[in-house]
Amino acid sequence: MPENSSPSLDALLPPDMAAKAEIIGMRKARLDFWSTFVLAVLAGAFISMGAIFATTVSAGSSALPFGVARLLAGTVFSIGLILVIVGGAELFTGNTLIVMAWAGRKVSTPLLLRNWAVVYAGNFVGALGTAALNFMAAQFLYGKGAVGAVALSIAASKCELGFMQALALGILGNSLVCLAVWMSFSARTVVDRVAVIVPPIAAFVAVGFEHCIANMYYVPYALAIKEFAPESFWQSIGRTPADYPSVNAAALLLNNLLPVTLGNIVGGSLLVGAVYWFVYLRHAGTAPETPPVADNK
Repeated sequence: MPENSSPSLDALLPPDMAAKAEIIGMRKARLDFWSTFVLAVLAGAFISMGAIFATTVSAGSSALPFGVARLLAGTVFSIGLILVIVGGAELFTGNTLIVMAWAGRKVSTPLLLRNWAVVYAGNFVGALGTAALNFMAAQFLYGKGAVGAVALSIAASKCELGFMQALALGILGNSLVCLAVWMSFSARTVVDRVAVIVPPIAAFVAVGFEHCIANMYYVPYALAIKEFAPESFWQSIGRTPADYPSVNAAALLLNNLLPVTLGNIVGGSLLVGAVYWFVYLRHAGTAPETPPVADNK
């Protein structure tokens, strides 16, 4: 093989990343319903695994400085997006980048909205299923109830957000998540992908930004603890269910998921996807394309 035909290990540059993002967006939008849904369930479970890891690491961390404890939680949370990107799954927040293909008329509006709806529903199923399994595993009892206490505290803080605050935190949160996904388009190896994913995800968790799919795990898990944890758990943490009045289904849907989801859409599709489309793809051809449906990774 001639030397100049060897595969390059150099990272892709932004113009090539944009072209890759457009192709990936077309493939995602045209993936069949059941493949999309099953991969979305996996993504909901993967992000929940990151949340479980972060909750566990945060338990009993009061001896650490606040920022250090948050950085540690954010770093381990990044396993969720690593599993999504490297393992292959459909994540609603990352799929807001499909607007890069939509803006160039490579994906129709119905296909874009169909993907978002199916993936959002699948992510919810995966997150709820993981929350149920983790509750049945009684992992919240670990550390003499410290893990469960942290889970309740995290959920309460999310359910007590004001609408505009949750919206703004959602915009900022998915800006970082989509920047992690965007940078993964430059990668040639698994190590490259992991290396570019961890810092933005660690940052978004450490500073307290919001992610709707993670919240689909955090709040239902805490709600299960509040409703079904044994009395021995409450005695071990010195609290009662009445100490968490904000942790309820209505607060999850109205105080958190609604504004955070809207914010995540704005942060991912406008602040990241639309900006990079405008810079690198707006002068490209806009004739609709129908690429072969391949894997969505």
